[in-house]
Amino acid sequence: MLKNPMPPLLKDKLAIVTGSNRGIGLEILRLFAAQGAHVVACARRPSDAFTTCCQELADQHGTEVIPLYFDLGQPDDIKTALHQLTAMRRPVDLLINNAGVASGALFQMTTMQALRNMFEINFFGQIQFTQAVARLMARQRRGAIVNMASVAALHGESGMLAYGSSKAALAHATRILATELGAQGVRVNAIAPSATRTDMLAQMDTAARERLVQACALKRAAEPREIANVALFLASDLSSYITGQVLEVDGGLT
Repeated sequence: MLKNPMPPLLKDKLAIVTGSNRGIGLEILRLFAAQGAHVVACARRPSDAFTTCCQELADQHGTEVIPLYFDLGQPDDIKTALHQLTAMRRPVDLLINNAGVASGALFQMTTMQALRNMFEINFFGQIQFTQAVARLMARQRRGAIVNMASVAALHGESGMLAYGSSKAALAHATRILATELGAQGVRVNAIAPSATRTDMLAQMDTAARERLVQACALKRAAEPREIANVALFLASDLSSYITGQVLEVDGGLT
C-alpha cells in the first residue's frame, strides 16, 4: 500500500468543459471531477438526466459540477453564457473546447450553407468563447486551454471537406493562441483523435468507419476515456512545458 499516494491532478482547479453531456466530453467531465476539479459542464440544451449526472458527480467527488447551457452556433447564446461565467467571479484555470459537430459529403456535394454551419460551431463559436475565457486567464497569468481537433484536420480523407477544414482551422488557431498567450502564462494545445467510440463514429458510413479503424496500427477505435486521459495530461501540470502542440491520438494511423 502506498504511503504517499499522488494527490488529485486538478484539485480545486476550475475547469470549463464544452460538449460535456456525452461521448468524449462526458468522460472528460467524469475524469476531471474525479481528479478534484470544479467543473462548469457545458451542453447545448437543458436535460434533467444531465443535471442529475452533474449532481451525482459533485456528491461522489466532493466538488462542484455546474451545468451551463448554450449553443455554440448562436453568438448571442455565447455572450449570455460568458456573462454567467463572469458573474461567478472566480478564476478560470482550464478550458476544454470539446463541443463540435460532424458530417460528411464529397466536395461537389457540399453546400456553402453546410460549410458555414460547420465553421460556425467548430471554429467561430469556439474562438468567440475562447477569446473571453483567455482574457480571464491572462489577468491571473495562468491557465491551460485544450482544443479538440481531429485527424481529419491533418489527413486528406475523402468526404471530409467541411469537417476537416473546420478542425484544421482550430488546429492552426491552437498554435497561434499558444504563441500569443504564452507570455501571460496560458498554455494552448489540441488533441487530434482518430476513430473513437462515440455517437459521431456510429453515424459514419460502415465502410468508411472500418477503413479508418483498419488504417491504424492498433486495429481498433479509441475509447472515450483514452482521449479524456490525454485531455487530463494537457490540462494538468504534468504538461507544464508543453504548448502549441496538436497531439495525434490515433492508435498509429498510417
